[in-house]
Amino acid sequence: MDPIIRPIQPSDNPIIAKIIRDTLAEFGANHPGTVYFDPTTDTLYELFQKERSVYNIVELDGKIVGGGGIYPTDGLPGDTCELVKMYLLPEARGTGLGSQLIALCLQQAKANGFKKVYLETMNELKAALKVYARLGFTYLDGPMGNSGHYGCPLWMIKEL
Repeated sequence: MDPIIRPIQPSDNPIIAKIIRDTLAEFGANHPGTVYFDPTTDTLYELFQKERSVYNIVELDGKIVGGGGIYPTDGLPGDTCELVKMYLLPEARGTGLGSQLIALCLQQAKANGFKKVYLETMNELKAALKVYARLGFTYLDGPMGNSGHYGCPLWMIKEL
């Protein structure tokens, strides 16, 4: 069955929060200063009601297997959004779904008037780093904006 990518609904909150935290724990990336400890991880539907933000849920065979979105993080230039909370369960990895989800987020960013997409990540998420590089993200020397995620020591950007 083909994957379904759809907007987040309120009932998705506990499922996607668990996927995010379980994935970070799986990779040993459940550090302070990451979304693992961010209280908004439990209320993503509400968080993504902000103008120019989008959060997508990925379903495979009727099961939620991940998600990802774009967000106009405080402190970023007006033409830049952040690629955020991009997590997939093991059964969805290596299938092209992550790249498909990121491509959709990039389209959504452009449609919402953004010219650049920024992201913060960690060394532990090696497969994701390869995908980001393949999709044209380049490394920055330091963070942008005020995400509060001081536990993410890698920063990347892509021009749309």
